[in-house]
Amino acid sequence: MTHGLKRKIRITFLIQAGLVSIAICAAIFLISAVVKHSLVNAMLKEEAEHYWELYGASGVQPPPNTRNLRGYLLLKGDSPLALPEDLRDLSPGFHELHGDGLMVLVDERRLGRLYLVSLRSQVDQLAFWFGTVPIVLTLAVIYLVCWLTYKLSKRVLSPVNWLAQQVAQWDPRRPDAAALSAERLPGDVQGEIKTLAITLHDLAQRVSTQIERERDFTRDASHELRTPLTVIRVASDLALAEASTPRVVRSLHRIQRAGREMEAVIDAFLILARDSDVEPQRDTFDLAEVVLDEAESARDMLIGKPIDLEVTCNARPRLYASSRVMHVVISNLLRNACAYTDEGRIDVIVDTDRVTVRDTGIGMTEDVMSRAFEPFYRADESRPHGTGLGLSIVSRLCARFGWKVELTSALGQGTSAVIRFQP
Repeated sequence: MTHGLKRKIRITFLIQAGLVSIAICAAIFLISAVVKHSLVNAMLKEEAEHYWELYGASGVQPPPNTRNLRGYLLLKGDSPLALPEDLRDLSPGFHELHGDGLMVLVDERRLGRLYLVSLRSQVDQLAFWFGTVPIVLTLAVIYLVCWLTYKLSKRVLSPVNWLAQQVAQWDPRRPDAAALSAERLPGDVQGEIKTLAITLHDLAQRVSTQIERERDFTRDASHELRTPLTVIRVASDLALAEASTPRVVRSLHRIQRAGREMEAVIDAFLILARDSDVEPQRDTFDLAEVVLDEAESARDMLIGKPIDLEVTCNARPRLYASSRVMHVVISNLLRNACAYTDEGRIDVIVDTDRVTVRDTGIGMTEDVMSRAFEPFYRADESRPHGTGLGLSIVSRLCARFGWKVELTSALGQGTSAVIRFQP
């Protein structure tokens, strides 16, 4: 896993160590720039007070002259030429001579001026040994603690990473959870992770069983349903050859049409039940013929209603897809139009790249239209026909063949459904 827990933890510890390093380096700079300056200033002032006390007790007391400190006394009336050149123009107070690396305190009293010079190199050396070195050691300890904590975290999370890798390798259609069985778990998988692994193992087994059961049901149901449909079709053909009255002929034609619709529905359900990477069977068909046939079937639903159903074929495109699926799609759209239209008209328009089913029915609001493709959702529960699956099936079938479904509607004015495709 490119962006797994190991990488995230490693980045987190690196960022933490980096921020701590920046903070400590900033502290070193502040110590060098502020604290050291203040300490030297305070030290020189104490040296000056101590010297003036000694000078008050004995007028022949010489200025300090040690390895780290040089002193010069300029009494009133004496010439400043006795001082080093870089000290002559200094005013009373604390000074830092960057060019010479000196830190100078000019302390003026009633008797004269005392110049105390501290060598900055000596101060820097002391700051290095008593400031920088301890800080570097502190950084080393922090880095070591971070590294040990990272190793410990990595060890603690290794069972989680192992479990994530196992689950990531599953085939969603056939999840193989054998590696998660209790007897095959690694020794470091314990506690909550072990419980989670066993739970995922049981869940994967139930999912696999359920998927296999659904496949078996779909296969067996389609096989068993085709047998009586074949009997119905053959028997209706024989009865039609011997039919004596127009009424019987019409009834037999309706039986045959219903049988063909049932076969188309079975094929459509099989397509939806198959895996998405299994290419459905296709054939070349005339779209206008499918629309005209379904329109004829839909007219039976309009008997007794003041509704006109008209088909307009502006083109006769030939599609390479599944004609039975197109039968199911057009049938569901027409059934919805017939079920939700009480009067007016239903127009079916066939163009080169689309089929439009437009009605003057009850229409839909924006909220209802946003849920129109949800399974079992119905715009009007008081309507006796329909289960709310029609548009859901249409949407899924169109998605399988790369077609696009569009709905436009206005409450009380009707609905227009458009199926767009590439001819």
